[in-house]
Amino acid sequence: MKISRIYLRRQIFNTIGMSFAVLSTIFGLFFLFWILYILISHGTAALSMDIFTQDIPPPGFEGGGLRNAIVGSLLTSLFGMLIGTPIGILAGTYMSEFDPHSKIIPVIRFLNDILLSAPSIVIGVFIYIAIVVPFGHFSGWAGSVALSLIVIPVVVRTTDDMLKLVPNYMREAAAALGAPKWKITTSIVYRAAMSGLVTGVILALARIIGETAPLLFTALGNQFYNDNMNEPMSALPVIIYNFAMSPYEHWQDLAWTASLLITLFVLILNILARTFLKSSGKRA
Repeated sequence: MKISRIYLRRQIFNTIGMSFAVLSTIFGLFFLFWILYILISHGTAALSMDIFTQDIPPPGFEGGGLRNAIVGSLLTSLFGMLIGTPIGILAGTYMSEFDPHSKIIPVIRFLNDILLSAPSIVIGVFIYIAIVVPFGHFSGWAGSVALSLIVIPVVVRTTDDMLKLVPNYMREAAAALGAPKWKITTSIVYRAAMSGLVTGVILALARIIGETAPLLFTALGNQFYNDNMNEPMSALPVIIYNFAMSPYEHWQDLAWTASLLITLFVLILNILARTFLKSSGKRA
């Protein structure tokens, strides 16, 4: 009798817990699909090939596109990744492989977590003071450096975690054959954790592609086509910020289209990241 009561009580608590879990899932999915519906319904209003072949139109004019903003986003994000990715991988490798028991490693991990959660606008202000003010002008390079500071902690954390998942017997076997430490790391450990490392890089790119605040303080924006990184450069997040509250309806449509493009790009990146992570799990 006592056992049946305990069982019944557990069943009731289990049902209540499952109900809250299902309701929470439905609640989250509802708003997710609502956001996607609004983005698709509004973002397709100005979607055409002109978006990729023409530049931003002047105020009050119809037509035009987002070519300069797309090129600016790709360039600043690309160079941001090229700056931040090697630094992040090397730092994560040092923490996991070359001096994992050092007393300074927990401090580095703690500081990296702080940088990982730091507001992007703070990074933008820092780069504005450190680069824009001394050089006397905004530039795409300043924007890329700001984005790289967002990339670095993501890649450091992912690299550190992925390398620690590689079994020690692989390192020991290579060391028993006389391989030096750098050779073990590059040829054995990196190869075993490659899927996880690629996943971290993809997630870092997905993180920076939609950042607005750092670019407002560094790259500033540009109404015209520009592929010179030494000058102010446009970007899709900046266009969204500037056009969403503009009095011109066509500019508002372009802002919605830019939002849709960023959303689709981030969605594709996340799918790729999950694909790589899944393949890494199967190999393990």
